[in-house]
Amino acid sequence: MKRGIYSKPVLFAVVAAVVILIGTIVVVFIPMLTPQMHVKLENLKPYTALQLAGRDVYMSEGCHYCHTQTVRPLKAEVMRYGEFSKAGEFAYDHPFLWGTKRTGPDLARIGGKYPDAWHYAHLENSRNFFPDSNMPSYAWLKNNRLNPAQIERSMRALGFPYTAEEIAALDGKTQMDALVAYLQVIGTAVTARAIAPKIDVAPEDKNPFAGDPKFIAKGKTLYDVHCLMCHGVDGKGVAGLAPSVADNIWLDKEGDVTDGVIYIITANGTTAGMEIAGRTAKGGMPPFGAAMSRQEIWALVTYMRSLQK
Repeated sequence: MKRGIYSKPVLFAVVAAVVILIGTIVVVFIPMLTPQMHVKLENLKPYTALQLAGRDVYMSEGCHYCHTQTVRPLKAEVMRYGEFSKAGEFAYDHPFLWGTKRTGPDLARIGGKYPDAWHYAHLENSRNFFPDSNMPSYAWLKNNRLNPAQIERSMRALGFPYTAEEIAALDGKTQMDALVAYLQVIGTAVTARAIAPKIDVAPEDKNPFAGDPKFIAKGKTLYDVHCLMCHGVDGKGVAGLAPSVADNIWLDKEGDVTDGVIYIITANGTTAGMEIAGRTAKGGMPPFGAAMSRQEIWALVTYMRSLQK
């Protein structure tokens, strides 16, 4: 009885290998070359020359060793860092800087979260914002000028399509300028989910935990997590980046406000031109109503009141 190819092990192995190879090409490699596998978010834009130079600084200083750039679709991560990561927002990232370790916080949604001045001050000395931070100082980056000629050679080698004018615009910029420009664009292609205003408190409502030591302590813990980086350890603001919460000036107008107003500001944040209790906000404060419960916001208000002595 003839057994055909099954009686010839070498030929059978070769044919099996060819079939597996063809299947792998059809199932894996051909789809990788189709446009559907390389989606880009609608808001995604290529890096500018300055942002790309900042990305190089980010990699050369090993920032990705301590900071990730991915938010997993887990409730705890989304509540802390923002919208979870999408494949289409990394189309221009070569290599990816997702990272694997969070010695420092995730940076996937850091773009636009703080003003430029905050990043400059934080890079110079992170302990001005977070007393227990072990992040080294990068103040020296502001003294390192970018070299447009060197950057142009690197970009040509990698095939990046920047014009001579765009490269020339880097003259006079520092590595810190570039790094801040890069940080401010991370994650901005994803539109943040709109947060509905929290309207469970009226301006005239009183704080049910006013003066309670237990809630002052709880409020301090919340303050250290959510507020310290802008308003400072003592609540007096950091380098003019955010106003003091330890005086009687609210929304740039002297004169105290009710606890209910502070609650509303904390829960809903501020936008430019917003009217609150007869005062006009400049904007810039993010809302915390989705991240904290009613009791937690009142605890935070209780702690801020304690800072006013």
